[in-house]
Amino acid sequence: MPEDRTSPHPPTRDIPLSTRHRWRAYWIAVSVAALTILDLTKVNVALPSIEAALNAGPTELQLVVSGYILTFGLVLVPAGRLGDQRSRRVLFLVGLSLFLVTSLACALAPTTSVLLTARLLQGVAAGIQMPQVLGLVQQLFQGKERGRAFGLFGATIGIATALGPTLGGLLIALGGDTDGWRLIFWINIPLVLIVIVLAAWLLPNTRTASHRALDLDPVGVILFGLTIIALMWPFLFTTGSPDDDPRRWWLLVASVVFAAAFVFWERRYAERGRMPLMPFSIFALGSYRNGVLISTAYFAAVPAMFLLGTLFLQGGLGLEPVFAGMVTIGFAVASAWSSWVGGTLVTRIGRPLVVAGILGMVAAAGALALVALTTPPAWTPWAMAAVMVVGGFAGGLVISPNQTLTLADIPVSSGGVAGSVGQLGQRIGTAVGTAIALALFYATVYREQGDRDPLVVFHDAYATGMIAVGVFLGLALIVGVADLAGRARHGSQTP
Repeated sequence: MPEDRTSPHPPTRDIPLSTRHRWRAYWIAVSVAALTILDLTKVNVALPSIEAALNAGPTELQLVVSGYILTFGLVLVPAGRLGDQRSRRVLFLVGLSLFLVTSLACALAPTTSVLLTARLLQGVAAGIQMPQVLGLVQQLFQGKERGRAFGLFGATIGIATALGPTLGGLLIALGGDTDGWRLIFWINIPLVLIVIVLAAWLLPNTRTASHRALDLDPVGVILFGLTIIALMWPFLFTTGSPDDDPRRWWLLVASVVFAAAFVFWERRYAERGRMPLMPFSIFALGSYRNGVLISTAYFAAVPAMFLLGTLFLQGGLGLEPVFAGMVTIGFAVASAWSSWVGGTLVTRIGRPLVVAGILGMVAAAGALALVALTTPPAWTPWAMAAVMVVGGFAGGLVISPNQTLTLADIPVSSGGVAGSVGQLGQRIGTAVGTAIALALFYATVYREQGDRDPLVVFHDAYATGMIAVGVFLGLALIVGVADLAGRARHGSQTP
């Protein structure tokens, strides 16, 4: 929105910070992101324990994970918009406080209904926090320093994503099969309290105050929310069971209608001189548009790959949750290192670095399926763990370099919204990719179980589910190559 130079109250502006203050703010923000993502992945291994303790049904168990993703995605863009207009520091504290309360509610939940309600609100808290992280990094750093910042950010997120199942398995082992799942939420309490204290004490204000009225586009928020709910709902309730209700797919038609209404409203809102919830002009930037598409396809593949591996190792090979989770440790360590390396190289190499990482992930996904099918069961976890190291190195070259390239041309004033849309793409990708992979996996189990050897059934189910992983990685590769071609035509490979 154009600046009103006649107003006695200046608009919100960035406050210059010293290098020490910038990096201090950065590490607090990254800690918040790590807590948010960790809670997304460590709960997966707790579902059998929750089922036993609370007598939860399949749909309720699905919602424990997918409900968090849904509300996370719903809040991202409005929270990013609010952060761009007001104080990210305040929103950090609001999100962390809500995350603390909801974690406590999850840990103490006496029934499945209470647990589900708390998880939905916990997703809201995560959706408030995450846009502020990306908006803050976008605001504080430029050029090569931004590449290094996103490299460290990618390393932290890679560790949190891959170590989540291992941490969850360890906590279940410590707490026992019945109540071990509660420790997964109890551990949030001291961690979040520490981050709240650090944020309140050390996180500086990065904006001057503005007395302008908030412009949150409430009609746009409602239409956006309806679009996301209608889009994600069918996938969140896809389990691969023959009992899945086929009528759920009609909601995709509703999502198209709501999306069309949202676009129409946003354009009319902008024409009236107001600030729309989503500035569609950012999608005119090829670097941003292609980066969001790559991250959406990538996150449709990789979380599904982790989940399929956990299901195969526990159901097919009989591994305990903690040992099944340990298979991903190599991925976490390797991706942490390569994310940092990628962050330092991306300003020189550009998109080819991301394409190379995607190619490596395609090779790793194929190798995982191959070793799962061909190695003796006693050696399969070790072989998969070795492949995970290679995959982790490749994956680290995708996440943080792609984040840097995606936001390279975005104005700082739109950093929160732009980062939120990218995160929303990742959450939608995770929901869609996981649903399709699980549907293929469980449909194979339902179809083949009976007289066949259970190990053979799980071999087939894992291989079938991994087809979806390969397809999504292939889509990411196609977009990456197309982006390379576009940059070559314009004579640019770097941000």
